[in-house]
Amino acid sequence: MDIDVALTFMRSRKQGVLTTIRRDGRPQLSNILYAIDEPGIVRISITADRAKAKNLARDPRGSLYVVGDNFWAYAVVDGPAELSPVAADPNDATVGELVALYQQLVGEHDDWDEYRRTMVADQRLVVRLDPNHAYGMLPS
Repeated sequence: MDIDVALTFMRSRKQGVLTTIRRDGRPQLSNILYAIDEPGIVRISITADRAKAKNLARDPRGSLYVVGDNFWAYAVVDGPAELSPVAADPNDATVGELVALYQQLVGEHDDWDEYRRTMVADQRLVVRLDPNHAYGMLPS
């Protein structure tokens, strides 16, 4: 499957399963919300203390699985993942990226100051998955 075809399909959705690799080589799967920017980078908000963050820090390979309107329609993209720094200040670049991601996924927040403080308290960061391979089954 062509990466652009997979990304076009994935852009019409927000929910997927992120797969990372555990220390022992087994997969770690996590249900996540994601957004895809114009160059095709998949962005995901996660917390620094979760397995997916630790796995990607150790082994930056990741996969995103997204199912279609029926179980037999799906696309997967694989690629290296980069982790942003952990949010440390309500006005740092990571929190700015988290705000932009929230806006892309949900829209506007009722209280951006509260949101920014929460991102720091939660130790949030952004996963940037850069797809270099795709596969799946999509309707023609």
